[in-house]
Amino acid sequence: MPLISIWKSNPETVSEMSIEQIVATAGKGKLLDNSECSTELREYLSQVSSAKLGEYADYCLITKFEANGKILQDVVNELGRRLDYQVTNGRYQGSVGKVGNDGLWLSPEGHHLVVEVKTTDAYSISVDTIASYRKSLREESAISEDSSMLLVVGRYDTGQLEAQVRGSRHAWDMRLISVDSLVNLVSLKESTEDEATVSKIRGILVPLEYTRLDRLIDVMFTTAKDLESSVEGDTPQEVETAPNANEKGTWEFTESALIDAMRNNILAAIEKSNGFKLVKKSRALYWTADRSVGVACTISKRYSGKNFLYWYAFHPAWKDFLSKTQTGFFALGGMDLNVGFAIPLQVIQGKLPELNTTTKNDKTYWHIQIQQAKGGEFRLQC
Repeated sequence: MPLISIWKSNPETVSEMSIEQIVATAGKGKLLDNSECSTELREYLSQVSSAKLGEYADYCLITKFEANGKILQDVVNELGRRLDYQVTNGRYQGSVGKVGNDGLWLSPEGHHLVVEVKTTDAYSISVDTIASYRKSLREESAISEDSSMLLVVGRYDTGQLEAQVRGSRHAWDMRLISVDSLVNLVSLKESTEDEATVSKIRGILVPLEYTRLDRLIDVMFTTAKDLESSVEGDTPQEVETAPNANEKGTWEFTESALIDAMRNNILAAIEKSNGFKLVKKSRALYWTADRSVGVACTISKRYSGKNFLYWYAFHPAWKDFLSKTQTGFFALGGMDLNVGFAIPLQVIQGKLPELNTTTKNDKTYWHIQIQQAKGGEFRLQC
């Protein structure tokens, strides 16, 4: 049975398999260029979580098997997509007349990255060869002058390769990053909602005064986690809190793990009822691998003594994100509810003129409220 069929009918079974076993169930089980196996594997990778991609990368680096380098190449390219690059997969094996880069990434800012993936630098790697890929792509007009090279390596012991880069004439056009740090970079990107921040995150991969980016990324990742922890100690960060709701009395806190569990339950229900898989774009935004369906999912605590039970903010950035998809949903949950609400974007857009707004730090958002009628049914309050 083909991989995708198994994945759609029994995702739990596939999730428990190693990436080596997963490849064996794809197509004819042999990873070759332009093969059904390759197509199915890439489709599958496009639908799993970024954390799962990290697990597969670790397996490829720890376990020696025939296709580990090819799989790692596909995993790295998928991580590029999670950073919102337009990614063109390279070939697994060199071919006469074909440029041999492992991937080609184009950022929303218009910068091309010519990507090369290596499990180790135990063997000599010619940086001139990698630079020749960039030159050939330029000559073919496949990339612009605004481009650079990125080496993604599996091991931390990369001193030999770092020295090659620093000592070459390509030192200012080439950078190196480990797979682990690339995974951390994706995790950092998925924890923010600010597109300006995401752009800066991508900018880290563009040549700076660093040869290896790990230390810089480790600092960013650790700092983001520290900030997240400190903010959670001050405010209920992800549970929507109505303006002025806590001006008096005591703050109420909700553990982030409970919020994540509620969000995941709502997203799983949306996936099941609609027959598609969602991947994480940011803390609250999710979309399908082909970007045709988008979901903005947010959670509210339950309010008492108000003319509503649940309150949410609908942000312009979420509206813009959903507007770029063919089908968009604003998904709402309540921390004490065992049901969620998936409202089509068209419905929300039609109600925006009737909604109250708040402007804070030069940013305006709409108020969404849910109340419960005497009969028990929930209603969107405008």
